[in-house]
Formats: sequence, C-alpha cells, structure tokens
Amino acid sequence: MGKGGGCAPSKKQKEGVVTGNTTAAPSGSRETTVTSKETVDVADSTVVVEKLSDGSLKVFIVFYSMYGHVESLAKRMKKGVDGIDGVEAVLYRVAETLSQEVLGKMHAPPKDESYPIITADELEKADGVLFGFPTRYGTMAAQMKAFFDSTGGLWKEQKLAGKPAGFFVSTGTQGGGQETTAWTAITQLAHHGMLFVPIGYTFGAGMFNMDEVKGGSPYGAGVYAGDGSRQASETELSLAEHQGKYMASIVKRMLASS
Repeated sequence: MGKGGGCAPSKKQKEGVVTGNTTAAPSGSRETTVTSKETVDVADSTVVVEKLSDGSLKVFIVFYSMYGHVESLAKRMKKGVDGIDGVEAVLYRVAETLSQEVLGKMHAPPKDESYPIITADELEKADGVLFGFPTRYGTMAAQMKAFFDSTGGLWKEQKLAGKPAGFFVSTGTQGGGQETTAWTAITQLAHHGMLFVPIGYTFGAGMFNMDEVKGGSPYGAGVYAGDGSRQASETELSLAEHQGKYMASIVKRMLASS
C-alpha cells in the first residue's frame, strides 16, 4: 500500500493523480510500469497506492528455510495467491547468517538460488507480505529476525504502515511453538504499523480434523518437521495454499475499496 498512516483509506478521501512514471520491478518479477497513482490523506499521513500496468497486485512471500519445510509451504502458498485474479505472488529468501562451514555441520541442504534474496527497501513495493520462518525456542529464527532488524529505515519513515502481513511457521514438535512463533512475531508488525492478518478458522473442517498430526493454527499455516525427515503433509500444504488465497483476497479487497 506504500506510505501510510496505518489504516485503510475510505473512498471519500481519495484523490486520483495520473502519472507516466516507470518503476523498477522487484527482483524475481517481471518489469512493470506504473500507469496511475492515487494519494489518500489518512490521519495527517498519505497513502500512496501504485497501480501496475498489468493490473496485478503483489504479495511478497518472504521466507527463511534451513531444511526445506518452510520453503515447501511458501511454494504452495504462491499457488494460492496466484489463484486470485489480479494478484501475483513473488517468492523471496532472506539472507543466510550462518557460514557454509556451520551449515555443513548442521547437514543443511544447498539453497535454491532461483529465489532472490530480498533487501529491506524492496518491502515497500509489496501490497501485502507473508513471512515464513522456523521456530527457535518459540520465536522466529535468527535469520528472519536479522532481516527485520535491517528495516530500521522503513520504520523511521513508517513506509510499511497499513500494509497487511501474515506468518507461516515450521516447528519440530507439536509443543514447539506453532502459535507462539507467530504470536511473538506480531511485535515486528506493530512497530511498523502493519496490519496482522491471521487466518482464523477460515480453513473450515481442515482446522478441526483430529485424525492426523498436522501443523497450522489460527495465526497461519504451519508444518511439523520432526527430526527433519518428516515432510509437509497434504493437509499442511492445503492450509498454506488457503492462506495464500486468503491473503490475496484481503489485499485485493483493501485496495479495491481505497
């Protein structure tokens, strides 16, 4: 949503401004041209909504995955986002903070280099963001925290205020932090003035089925990694796809009403 004052603008407040500016596309996505721009006064601040020439809104899926569990959710989540007309998902990794020597001792597989590493400034280009990360003692992994720590410049000018955001996680066990990992991450959004979008129980029966072990919670999709050998189940992947669709729908609804 661009620069904002932390709430969704109303229809009565907007003032359309037609421009012919061209903006650089985020890494990993096609080049786009901004054909119109709307400025909206909200609580003494200005929300700038850039509409792209291809008509699509962008949901960034920003994740850290050491063993591939979070990555599997991210891929399926992209399918969900892309399934909503007019919305496109872009996958990004955050930078690794561990050395190759340490990663080797931890038996971490090589990263997929096809996913670009995101920088903090690129977040401003997103219309919505889904952050994915494994747990470390009930909170986000250090790699994701390091990325959030790099967003001080955006925080200073509140450039992320008003953007919707959500979380998805991976834990080793059922008591490993499926809820607390997302819950403790909400503080990052609060300081930026971002809008936390939980999925609640919108997945329906899939949230209540007790016939299998599965990750996920009202806070967002999740996967149990066990000792690392367990892969995401179809139920866990379906929940991730649902979250992608849900977030894309929220983003589309918010910007359509602005």
